[in-house]
Amino acid sequence: MTKSSVPKWLRASEGGGPVPSGEPPLPVGDTELLDAYSRAVVDVVARVAPSVVSIRVTVEGRRGTGEGAGSGFVVAPDGFVVTNHHVVDGASRVSVAFTDGHEVDARVEGTDPPTDLALLRVVEAGLAPVEIGRSEDLRVGQLVIAIGNPLGFQSTVSTGVISALGRNLRGRTGRLIENVIQTDVALNPGNSGGPLVDSRGRVVGVNTAMIRMAQGLCFAIPSSTMLWVLGELMTRGRVRRAVLGIVGETRPVSRRVQRGFDLTQPTAVHVTSVRARGPAEQGGLRRGDLMVALGDTAVSTVDDLQRILSKSPPGEPLGVTVLRNGGHRHDLTVVPAED
Repeated sequence: MTKSSVPKWLRASEGGGPVPSGEPPLPVGDTELLDAYSRAVVDVVARVAPSVVSIRVTVEGRRGTGEGAGSGFVVAPDGFVVTNHHVVDGASRVSVAFTDGHEVDARVEGTDPPTDLALLRVVEAGLAPVEIGRSEDLRVGQLVIAIGNPLGFQSTVSTGVISALGRNLRGRTGRLIENVIQTDVALNPGNSGGPLVDSRGRVVGVNTAMIRMAQGLCFAIPSSTMLWVLGELMTRGRVRRAVLGIVGETRPVSRRVQRGFDLTQPTAVHVTSVRARGPAEQGGLRRGDLMVALGDTAVSTVDDLQRILSKSPPGEPLGVTVLRNGGHRHDLTVVPAED
C-alpha cells in the first residue's frame, strides 16, 4: 500500500509522531456542534444546580428506624421546595441539604399521591428558585437535562431527549396521571424528585418514575400539572378532586346500542356500585347503569371519567347521560363532592 492510498487519519504526522489509532477525528462541523452541546449543558447546570437540593428522610416503623433520600428543587425564595410524594411518604423527619453542604429541617406542607408530588417548606433566606417553563411547548426530540442532588454535596446530571409526550401513567394510588413526559434520560439513584429542564434551564417536569424492567424509559410529571398541584397545596394544603361516589368498569357496547343511541365510542363505563347517600345516588344513578357521557364529553373508559372529574371543581353540577336496562336513556344531574 502506498502512502497516498493510506487515509490521512492513519498516516504519521509530519513531525514523525506515531500513527493515531482508533476512529477518525470528527469533522470540524461535528466538533463544533458537540462543543455547543457541551456548553449548553454546562451553562444549564451552573444556572440550575444551586436550586437543586437533597431530601433526607427518617421513617420510624415497627421494624425500627429507616432512612431514605431523594432530590428536590426550590420553587420560591421564601423556602418552598418540590419533590416526589413517595420520597417523603411516612417520614417522621425531613431535612433538606444544599449543594454547599449545609442542611436544614423541612416541614411537609402537603402531598398529592395521585401525581407523586410533595411540597416542603424550609426556613432559609436567600434561596434561588428555578425558572419554570411551559411543558405545553415541548416537542419530541427536544434536548432535556435531569439534575439531582442525592448526596447533598454535588449535583448529578443526565442528558437525553424527549421520547414521547402525552403518556398516561398509572400512579401509586391507581389514578391516571395525564400528559406524562417520557424521556431517555438515565436517572441516577436518588434523582427522583429532581427537575427536568430544557436547554435554557427552565424546569419543564419533575422526574418521578422509571420502569426498571425496561432500558431507558424514564418519566416526569409536566410542569403544567406541577403548577396546578402546587397552587392547591399552597392555598389549601391539599388537592381538591371531584368524586361521584361510584365504582365502575370499562365495558364494551354492542353495535346495536351504538347505532340506537348514536354513540361514537365502542365502550362505556358500567356502574358496578353506588355509594349510599353519595353524589351519584342523590343524582339518580343506579347500579347497572351504563355511563356514556359526563358533562359535554363522551365517556368510554374509567380513565375518561377520572380525566373529566380532575378538571371539574367539586360542588358544580355536571350532566350525566346513562343507558339503563339496555334501552332507555336518562339525562341526570350530579353534583360531585370533594374527595
